[in-house]
Amino acid sequence: MKAVIQRVTQASVSVNGEIISCIGRGLCVLIGLKKDDNAADMEYIIRKILNTKIFEDENEKRWSTNVVDKNYEILCVSQFTLYHQLKGNKLDFHRAMPAAESEPFYNNFLLELGKQYKPELIKDGKFGAMMQVLIENDGPVTLEIESPVRVSQ
Repeated sequence: MKAVIQRVTQASVSVNGEIISCIGRGLCVLIGLKKDDNAADMEYIIRKILNTKIFEDENEKRWSTNVVDKNYEILCVSQFTLYHQLKGNKLDFHRAMPAAESEPFYNNFLLELGKQYKPELIKDGKFGAMMQVLIENDGPVTLEIESPVRVSQ
């Protein structure tokens, strides 16, 4: 599982020209799912989203508070293209989790994120839709986090 986390002053998602979700200060998180992701991957990514010290504190000390400390919003957007491979100039998505499996997994991710934070502060796009994501990156600050690879026994 992979998350591209961006610290934002605002972000929104539109479908067919209509804004369906928007946030103020907080995090815009692009979520990629790969074929063998499981609950441990989900827990790892949720922990990193909620606990990574990406914001300044009340004394403007950088990298000292997280989204939970600041009580900020999180906008999550499912993005299967995070698990692409290039074959020459052609994109290959065979590592990405198929839509039939990834939609319930992603919805469960949103539920679990809400259980560990405040569900009213978590927004998302529309799974499987062609979305336009407007991100006003603050800094700019962008982190890429991937759950650890497990070796089969």
